[in-house]
Amino acid sequence: MTSAPEKGIAARLRVHSRPMGADTELLDLLPAPDGVLTWLRDGEGLVGWGEALRFTPSGPNRFTQADLWWRGVCEHSEVLDEVRLPGTGAVAFVSMAFADHPGDSVLVVPRVLVGRRDGVTWVTEISADGDGAPVNRSVQPVRRTGTVRYSEGELPVTGYRRAVRAAVDRMRAGELGKVVLAHDLVATAEEPFDPRFLLHGLAERYPSCWVYAVEGLLGATPEMLLSKLDDEVTSRVLAGTSWPHGGVSADELAARLLSSPKNREEHAYAVESLVETLRPHCATLRAPASPEVLRLPNVLHLSSDVTGRLRQTTDAPSLLRLAAAVHPTAAVGGTPQKAAVEMIAELERMDRGRYAGPVGWIDARGDGELGIALRCAQVIGTTARLFAGCGLVADSDPDSEVTEAAAKLVPIRDALEGN
Repeated sequence: MTSAPEKGIAARLRVHSRPMGADTELLDLLPAPDGVLTWLRDGEGLVGWGEALRFTPSGPNRFTQADLWWRGVCEHSEVLDEVRLPGTGAVAFVSMAFADHPGDSVLVVPRVLVGRRDGVTWVTEISADGDGAPVNRSVQPVRRTGTVRYSEGELPVTGYRRAVRAAVDRMRAGELGKVVLAHDLVATAEEPFDPRFLLHGLAERYPSCWVYAVEGLLGATPEMLLSKLDDEVTSRVLAGTSWPHGGVSADELAARLLSSPKNREEHAYAVESLVETLRPHCATLRAPASPEVLRLPNVLHLSSDVTGRLRQTTDAPSLLRLAAAVHPTAAVGGTPQKAAVEMIAELERMDRGRYAGPVGWIDARGDGELGIALRCAQVIGTTARLFAGCGLVADSDPDSEVTEAAAKLVPIRDALEGN
């Protein structure tokens, strides 16, 4: 592994992408539990292992730092790309911190990457100057999780309920329109967690979500912050949630969600915040007049797909620069943005780390996909820190929000326990 050189001096990468005739599921190719890198949806995407290069941007300028570093790396790379699809050539996996304080954010360039898109499978091998050691290809069997015990995190449920009540009181007083508050839960196992076991469980249960793993943060997000391909950008905005109730059909739940003023208001804030921050970069931008309902096994969400075309300029923004412009949207922060982020820090009093931050990948063209790190856990050895949050408006009920957060923990809890 080669660390990022200081003072803007980029390492030289040697990159080779070639077709690979394999029908194996991508997750089955991950040889060991260490250093797992993943971005998958419905069987297609990217997996990687080994580490050719890494960069750890920090603070309020972390997106700009990351963009400049990655541009420098790509400019100095020697690339042989026999496939020429999005995700081939030089690729970095990305996971950015939610907040501006120092730490947490990371870009990782794998030594080996296997991708699949539109039925085409390829392998990319990457090395950096001074790193000629062969990649360890020894395969370790996937290890199931044993007994899991749960304990309170930095913000327990009782504290979360109090924080929600305080936020609702302040919104009813007119302080702001929406805020998204979260809490955490700690899971402990007798043996170290195997990320591959968790990822298999998430991919099987939530094929319509983007299953991801970067630097120990893994989950299955239903929400796409931004996808960029050439001048096309798309985003899937989720805000407004319901969950299964005994004796209520899925169709009835969906109808109630669509007709709920509280949930429609929350969703409108999220869409408007994305459109407002993305519009200056786009020649055209379209958002649907009304949301649809996205149905998942554990919850239902109001969902809107926003699409646009970037302005034709000599310095077109990369995916990272666009992410800097829109993060955090009202879907994970609130509105007005500055006041909401300040309230989150004040009422949560916990370090979110990379929860609710952008996660995904970027290639040498500045294209790629960044989801929002939701339905996730930060896994270190025998410990996993789970996160769940809810969007709040003045009509929110603290007890309902606690129940909603519990429903959002179901995917990662089931994956941890192997249910």
